[in-house]
Amino acid sequence: MKQQENGRKRLGKRSRMRTSRLIALLLALTLLLAGCGGNKAAGTTAKPEAEAAGKSGFKVALLTPGAVNDNGWNSVAYNGLLKIKDVLGADTQHSEKVGQSDAAEFIRGYAQDGFQVVIGHGFEYAEPMMEIAKEFPDTWFLVTSAAVSQEPNVASISINNREQGYLMGTAAALLSKSGKVAAIGGTDIPPITNSVAGFKEGAEAAVPGIEVFTAMTGSNDDIAKAKETAISMIEKGADVVMANANAAGNGGIEAAKQKGVLSIGSNVDLNALAPDTVAVSVIQDYPAAMASVVKDIKEGRMKAEPKMLGVKEGAVYLSPYHGFESSIPQAVKDKIEAVFVSLHSGELQVKNEQ
Repeated sequence: MKQQENGRKRLGKRSRMRTSRLIALLLALTLLLAGCGGNKAAGTTAKPEAEAAGKSGFKVALLTPGAVNDNGWNSVAYNGLLKIKDVLGADTQHSEKVGQSDAAEFIRGYAQDGFQVVIGHGFEYAEPMMEIAKEFPDTWFLVTSAAVSQEPNVASISINNREQGYLMGTAAALLSKSGKVAAIGGTDIPPITNSVAGFKEGAEAAVPGIEVFTAMTGSNDDIAKAKETAISMIEKGADVVMANANAAGNGGIEAAKQKGVLSIGSNVDLNALAPDTVAVSVIQDYPAAMASVVKDIKEGRMKAEPKMLGVKEGAVYLSPYHGFESSIPQAVKDKIEAVFVSLHSGELQVKNEQ
């Protein structure tokens, strides 16, 4: 019995050895056949990055110059990326605080990783994108707050900041009791300078003779400086303040809250930051604009052209009045609405200056 058992063990061992040799032989044969087919694969027109993108889905990347939690310019773009992910089912990634010196590295890196769309949130990304786009004709490069394009794969979208500013100035002037209002900008760049200039135009058109204080602090991050600037204007009599300076814009709201005057929110609905201070905000809906353009890219309808979006396109609009709904006279709200309607219809023309 013991000998039979040992025999069965030896037979089983020989059987396993034969099986192992057979598996090894089949594996070698498979590798050989794969190697013979290599020349055929190398001759196809498909690019490695395109194949990778196909496996991962539709991929969209975003670069922002500042932090995406700034309640301003950068958070607007990040909300746009979230909308693209939600509405279009895209795989998304983002890089924040990307300065001009590092922009090319990030842009090229995303293109090499097979992203179908790379979005640079700010006109400062236009130059490196237009240069790098030549290397990646199958990737779309989208610049916001710019009016640039380049065949076949560079386009831009911009919001009519002048219209946005005009509406903010209209609201500020009509809400003012002192006849003095203030607009503060951060860095001296077109999206901000246009909104400040538009504010002045709108305020003066709504209430002829009103005094409008304006200033640029030179920083989108220095909250203290924006607050100090706003306080100096309030002490001169301004009873409604608007600050468009990304994160630093919060300083304007803090000043208005501290001094007991009103504030007009810019870019997003800022009422939650100071419910008793922010009477109304004028929103620039970059999320909707970004999602619309990326949808065109995904569905093959996109053209290499600049797109300007404003009130007519639904990219600029008024927030609710929230807790101020009952305290603001209906006649004032009607006048603000009338300006909005005029911009929407095209009867009133307000254009950005680049």
